[in-house]
Amino acid sequence: MDRLDEVLFTAAPLLSRVDDLLTGAGAPAEHGVWAELRRVRLLPGDAVQAVAGLRPGEFHEAVTELRADAQACVDTAAGLPEPGEWSGEAAEAYDALRLRVAGQLSGGDESLDERLQATADLAQALGDWMVETRAGLADALAAVLSSGEALVLSGSSATPPSAVEIEAAAEAAAFVLRTIADAYAEGADLLHGSADLAAPVAM
Repeated sequence: MDRLDEVLFTAAPLLSRVDDLLTGAGAPAEHGVWAELRRVRLLPGDAVQAVAGLRPGEFHEAVTELRADAQACVDTAAGLPEPGEWSGEAAEAYDALRLRVAGQLSGGDESLDERLQATADLAQALGDWMVETRAGLADALAAVLSSGEALVLSGSSATPPSAVEIEAAAEAAAFVLRTIADAYAEGADLLHGSADLAAPVAM
């Protein structure tokens, strides 16, 4: 459990109230919350739950395994036996194959060990991004909980809601959604920068 889990427990009723007001009453026409809703495509409560579902520990655990696999490729490539005293066309064909397989396993920019290391680097970066995203959202929720908007929303539940309540919900929603949208834009940049990892390995 991290700080986001702790803050989310306290923030859940407020997020539910904000979602209900956005769904039932909307927001002022020119309010910035509409732009953030278009960016995230989720109500604040659902967007927060999506971030709460991020599990950086699983990515960090994968880093160790990927780096071990990369080292295994290096060791395997180095351990492929040379022809030794074997000679002739068959020996030459074997040695050519040995060198080709060794090169595919280790040593080149597109070798398997390099791709595994690059994947480990990406997993590390994504895990770190998840940690930072969760921490940033925890800070945002803590700020909302101590805001004047939270005071307005917790102190009244008029039906229909007042203009002040609608404005307060829109402000709180915009702040939370902007925090999430900005963080996810950074995550998208990480994935875009590693798109070449999805390309097939040349054999």
